[in-house]
Amino acid sequence: METNDKSRNDRAFFKSLRILRDRKKEGGLREILDDWRWIFTYTKRHKFAVLFYTVLGIFSTTFGLVASVAGKHLIDIITGYQTSKLGLLIAIMLGSAGFSLLFSSLISRLNAKISIYINNDIQADIFDRIIDVDWKSISEYSSGDLLNRFNTDVRTVSSNAISWLPSIIIAVYNFIVTFALIWHYNKVMSLLAFASAPVMLLLSKYFITKQRDFAKRVKETGSKKMAFEVETFYNFDTIKSFGVMETCARKLREWQQKLKKISLEYNMFTIKTNIFMSVLGLIVQYAAFGYCLFLLWTHQITYGTMTLFLEQRGRLSNAFNSVVGIVPSFLTSSVSAHRIRELIELPREIHLPESEQLKALADNGFEVRMDGVNFAYVEDKQVIVDSGFKAAPGEIVALIGPSGGGKTTMIRLMLGLIHPDSGTAYLRASDGTEVGMNADSRSLFSYVPQGNTMISGTVADNMRLVKEDATDEEIIEALKIACAWDFVSKHPDGIDRKVGERGKGFSEGQAQRLAIARAVLRDAPILLLDEATSALDVATERQVLRNIIQQRPNKTCIVTTHRPTVINLCQRVYRVMEGSVTELDEKESGEALMNF
Repeated sequence: METNDKSRNDRAFFKSLRILRDRKKEGGLREILDDWRWIFTYTKRHKFAVLFYTVLGIFSTTFGLVASVAGKHLIDIITGYQTSKLGLLIAIMLGSAGFSLLFSSLISRLNAKISIYINNDIQADIFDRIIDVDWKSISEYSSGDLLNRFNTDVRTVSSNAISWLPSIIIAVYNFIVTFALIWHYNKVMSLLAFASAPVMLLLSKYFITKQRDFAKRVKETGSKKMAFEVETFYNFDTIKSFGVMETCARKLREWQQKLKKISLEYNMFTIKTNIFMSVLGLIVQYAAFGYCLFLLWTHQITYGTMTLFLEQRGRLSNAFNSVVGIVPSFLTSSVSAHRIRELIELPREIHLPESEQLKALADNGFEVRMDGVNFAYVEDKQVIVDSGFKAAPGEIVALIGPSGGGKTTMIRLMLGLIHPDSGTAYLRASDGTEVGMNADSRSLFSYVPQGNTMISGTVADNMRLVKEDATDEEIIEALKIACAWDFVSKHPDGIDRKVGERGKGFSEGQAQRLAIARAVLRDAPILLLDEATSALDVATERQVLRNIIQQRPNKTCIVTTHRPTVINLCQRVYRVMEGSVTELDEKESGEALMNF
């Protein structure tokens, strides 16, 4: 087992050195150093813990050596029937071993605690950055990739941020003092004990290329299998509704088969490699054992010295392995740090301080304006072309058009999630103040997006998501305005009724009304409803919209819809089609809806 561990560490070490060499040639070595400088910013926050960790490690190593030397003398005393110092040596050996165990336990406990602190620090920092990252930039990353970076990569960095420097110092110290101890008793034995690790290192290079190929294939296939699993569970209701469970089960087994085949091929290659490396390791190990027997046979050493040699030979190999193992860990942490830094270095959202002054004017409402707006997610593929828009306080304004025509893009422009490539999107206050759409102006909006946006918890938890200090009375009032109180009040738990993940336990229409109630509770001067009443019956839909306008007469309400009943309540209707936003009159509105 020890030989197998060493061979794996040696191969990883050699692989890492080659990667470092290649990165240096490509100019990537500077990136690795930059990644570790970033990690070091977290290490410095806990510099006293790092120092304490190092001191404990050195003490643990030292007491371990003292226990070994004491054991050597104890064996010599027993085999030579000299009992005069037996009690003292037993006390020294047990005391040293006890102290070594104590320090090792303290190191383990300290490392666990500090790793958790650093993990939480990094995650909190990253979360704050991601929340404030430009929407267009962050949307290029899949949810699975973000979660993987947020959890797996952060754990990798946090587990090494504290231990890397003490590990280097302790491993080097352990290697030096162990080598010096063996050298003190027998120089040839020290060289023979040291020879095993370099031999393993040199021979391991022949297996690296194939191992890298296997490892890459296993990771890629495993990632694809995980992506399939995530998508399947996320779309569980759809899969069941279409009755395609057997198809998904078959696909899962196909991915399992692919991963099994590659994993078993990798496993067989690893077994063959380990057998070969183990045989070579055993040759060196038996050579050292044979040399010890020769020294014992010729009375050049005692039984105690032989035991010390064999024990310290293994200790020296482990120390060398520890030094070797630091390089792969160093590289792995660098890769994870680089993936994390990619997120935190994404462009931030636009913040305009002048948005703060708009809050004092909220009671009079705001105009939502766009003039000459052009926008494209991808260059040369315009989604909005030279378009204008206006929604004034007290109005319900509709956006109609075919799916994919640009309605949701218009909503994103209003929320300041994206920004015009040319033209302006802004708010105009009653005193004429104009402020461009940005992250700070978003506080003046209540938004109900398409789909089920309920979170697990209770009805009250969902409501307080937008207003933490909302009273029960305020929540109930918002539910009444959204015509949701009728079904919430009938449940024995009322607003403390449980809500399942993605609104389970409620119909689609009920979930929509709860989402509208949440937006009403926020009571922002501008309300955006993106197909938010599509699951409501006509009478409920009309009542909800009337209630919203009555709640605050100067509220600006903007809806995307395909329903004529909503259009009849609107003061203004815009058609969004093929990138063009056009205001329609009453006749054109009716004709347009007939075509969608």
